[in-house]
Amino acid sequence: MLTATALLMTAFLFGGMVLYSFGFAAFLFTALPPETAGATIRKAFPWFYLFVIVIASAAALLSFPSDPFAAAMLGLIALTTVPTRQWLMPAINAATDSGNKSRFKALHGASVIITLVHIALAGWALVRFLP
Repeated sequence: MLTATALLMTAFLFGGMVLYSFGFAAFLFTALPPETAGATIRKAFPWFYLFVIVIASAAALLSFPSDPFAAAMLGLIALTTVPTRQWLMPAINAATDSGNKSRFKALHGASVIITLVHIALAGWALVRFLP
C-alpha cells in the first residue's frame, strides 16, 4: 500500500508540474491581456511552488522504503524548490517591476530550467515504479 501511495503522489507531482507549466501558464497568456495574465500568474506561482514542495516531500518520504534513489530525487526537487520560491520568484517579480528586461530574461530562464529539471527528475522517479 505504501508503494502504491508513493506512486500516486509521484504521478500527482509530475502531472501537476506538467499541467501548470505547459497548460495553465500558457493558457493564461493566450486567454487574458498581458497585464491581467502577468498579475494572475504572479499570484499563482507561490501556490504552485508550495504544491511542489509539499507533494515532492510526501512522495520522497513514501518512496524511501522501496526506492531510496527515487526518494532522493524527489527530496532534491522539494529542497531546490524552496530557494526558487523564496528567492528566485521575488527576484523575477522585482526585475519585472523595475522594467529590467535583461535581468528578467535571465532569471525567468533559470526558473524555466529549474522547472524542466524538476519535471525530468519526477518523471525519472515515476518510471522507476515500472516493473
